[in-house]
Amino acid sequence: MGELKKTPLNDYYHEVGAKLVDFGGWEMPVSFTSIKDEHNAVREDVGIFDVSHMGEIRITGPDAEKFANYTLTNDVTKLSLDKAQYTFICNEKGGVEDDLVIYKLAENDYLLVPNAANTEHDFEWLKKVDGFDVTVENVSSDYGQIAIQGPNARKLIQSLTDEDISEMGMFNFKQDVEVDGFNVILSQSGYTGEDGFELYTKPEDVLPLWKKFKELGAVECGLGARDTLRMEAGLPLHGQELTPEITPLEAKLGFAVKVDKGDFIGQEVLKDQKENGVKRRSGKFEITGKGIARTGYEVFDNDGNKVGEVTSGTQSPSTKKSFGFVLVDNDFFELDKEFVIKVRNREVPAKFVKNFK
Repeated sequence: MGELKKTPLNDYYHEVGAKLVDFGGWEMPVSFTSIKDEHNAVREDVGIFDVSHMGEIRITGPDAEKFANYTLTNDVTKLSLDKAQYTFICNEKGGVEDDLVIYKLAENDYLLVPNAANTEHDFEWLKKVDGFDVTVENVSSDYGQIAIQGPNARKLIQSLTDEDISEMGMFNFKQDVEVDGFNVILSQSGYTGEDGFELYTKPEDVLPLWKKFKELGAVECGLGARDTLRMEAGLPLHGQELTPEITPLEAKLGFAVKVDKGDFIGQEVLKDQKENGVKRRSGKFEITGKGIARTGYEVFDNDGNKVGEVTSGTQSPSTKKSFGFVLVDNDFFELDKEFVIKVRNREVPAKFVKNFK
């Protein structure tokens, strides 16, 4: 295996003794203190995450808008210069190659933010699409990225900028914002279910910004809390709730698929699913017995028939409830319906729920 990639904060991780893991080929902190403390800090106050491992791909040229609209599922023509968009790269079968966010930086100038482990895949995928006058560049090395999340995130960032961010809503963004003297793209977005922002900046500016936020009270958080927070918020993870074999409609994320916008990759399958329904679907569950269901555990009805499997599962650090996502037969899903999950050699009772929080 090759050497792990490193974010601009890697030396700092080692200095402070963060617990490091291999995450998609990157050396990243799973925690700084404890997942529980970091999770609760984001729910109750404010936490800071290094997300510099996320990728950045730039699409420019006369056909940039047409190209983006053909390769992505959402309607790029609806974007303005202050609004980002959640979207998917799908294959011809409608499966999700990646979920990502797209920013319109200028006319025919777009910035895509793919998942870290998928950046090279997405870049090569996009480069292979012919028939458009565009330039596709992997510009990931030009950016570092920090996420500030929690009920006090907005107040903290506002204390470091003259830009009024009080009215910024979800997926609004501003370019050329000065935060503590550093130029950033400031996006109202995140992966925790709390109010929060993501800052795109030069790699060399990540460490001083990180230290400033920490000095002002932001709790350093790792991948462990990021995962429990996103699951509590009902947010999917590519490779689990979303895969090249699972479509956005099966994942119950059809809001980011505009099947009538014009031709795009995967449109035929996705349009059929939108009109005629899906054979399987994602659902949220809570364990009603004792145990924690993990990815891949089998799901059965109360008569012993297999109806699906767990795609993500954990225990909430704040509520102590065990919960997660399953992919099950569409006809089987019903809110509050009870079923069982095979946890190791035990059958543990569970039920479908609407939300976790």
